Amino acid sequence: MKKYFKLLRVEQWVKNLFVFVPLFFSGSIKNIDLLSKSIFAFIIFSLAASVVYILNDYNDIEEDRKHPEKRRRPLASGVISKSKAVGVLISIIIIDIALVFIAHMCFNQNLWKFATIIATYFVMNLAYTFKLKHVPIIDICIIAIGFVLRVLAGGYITGINISQWAILLTFVLALVLAIGKRRGELINAQVSGKTRKALDGYNVQFADIALSISVTLAIVCYLMFTLSPEVQARFHERVFYTVIFVVFAFLRYLQQTLVYNRTESPTKIVYRDRYIQITLLLWVAAFLIQIYFKK
Repeated sequence: MKKYFKLLRVEQWVKNLFVFVPLFFSGSIKNIDLLSKSIFAFIIFSLAASVVYILNDYNDIEEDRKHPEKRRRPLASGVISKSKAVGVLISIIIIDIALVFIAHMCFNQNLWKFATIIATYFVMNLAYTFKLKHVPIIDICIIAIGFVLRVLAGGYITGINISQWAILLTFVLALVLAIGKRRGELINAQVSGKTRKALDGYNVQFADIALSISVTLAIVCYLMFTLSPEVQARFHERVFYTVIFVVFAFLRYLQQTLVYNRTESPTKIVYRDRYIQITLLLWVAAFLIQIYFKK
């Protein structure tokens, strides 16, 4: 089954944890009903993302075979045939649609907004896979919008309102991840001498500047989020101090990217870097304390 997990890119499902953002920041983690809805949203979004990954790998087989890392992907390496990949893809689409209907019946609510978000994500990524990923700037913006859609999906299925600062923070944070990934690809291209069309509109200098701007915007957005009246009323004014963890995590990420030239994707850095992992755990713990020990 390992090869099929790699085909589905299960390790990338961590990105879909963004569907829990509305639940987490609303302070409603203890609400079992809302938690179960968020888990359902996570599963549905993860399967939809896997469909996109399979389509992308299917479309890029020849290019991936020339890449030092991507050539190990199941389709590029030939471990899984095209016909089997198509079969898996169709099966996941059917399962995902069935899960939406099951959620509609189990939760006894109209999920047309949630379903629209999933459909929008899928159509947008179809355009990305076959055309827009070769258009500089637009490509990273689409990736960022994908994260915003995850947050909106979590909000629509639970009925939790999402603040404008949270949406903007999600967008610029996703930009940081997307630009960091492009920078890594540029560094690899310099080493291997092999490039691809998606990188034509970028260079390392531009990526460094764009990354710095995006990190600055993300920190400002998070700061404004913690200072917003509704957030301080929901938690406590001490929530402001969680900015410390956010600043440290971003500085560590910039250090790994700009100083040590870590060329792996941002997701892999988060998986491997103990400093960032500990900082994230402390940040989550700080928020949980605000929820359970508000007084």
